[in-house]
Amino acid sequence: MKNKILMAFMILGMISCQNKDKTDSKSIIKTVAEDTLSKTVAGTADVSDAPVKDDKAVELIRTQLNILLKKDLPAMTKDDRFFYYSAFDLNNDKKDEYFVGFSNPYFCGSGGCSGYILNNDGSVINKFTVTDFPILVTTSTSDKFYDLIFETGGKFHLLKIKNGKYPSNPSVQEIWKGDVPKENTKVLDIQGKKLEKYSF
Repeated sequence: MKNKILMAFMILGMISCQNKDKTDSKSIIKTVAEDTLSKTVAGTADVSDAPVKDDKAVELIRTQLNILLKKDLPAMTKDDRFFYYSAFDLNNDKKDEYFVGFSNPYFCGSGGCSGYILNNDGSVINKFTVTDFPILVTTSTSDKFYDLIFETGGKFHLLKIKNGKYPSNPSVQEIWKGDVPKENTKVLDIQGKKLEKYSF
């Protein structure tokens, strides 16, 4: 009988300790979360370990830009040397292509900005000029790649791939007539989505 009573006290003691541990761990988690939130709001949180959008894609694009713009680099300022990118699978091969854009005076003028469309391996599909962002990916296709709508000079132009390339100057392509369909996907929405910029 004494053993049964002793056993009952031990079980009650263990349960109360476990509940205390749960309360303590919840309290600790709540304190850490509140501390992190207050530091984030105040701008003092250490986000150096925060995950980057896609390290592999950023490094691939950065390497390719340093090759493609090798002759331009000496003339560029530090402020000129940054890019934005959006990933989108243009040909449904389960691998993203990369739209790379710029928004500084070196790459932009009165007609718009220039940029690139890169394959998943970094090779160039296209260089484009005189473009206002964002670029729209339509639901229609040509040669297994989605058609694109570029805005330039206040007008929308339809670009279709031909022989593995999109036209490089959208302003001389077919003008889109009527309203732009709402179901189009926006890429390089630099102002609207506040895309992160990366140096190269």
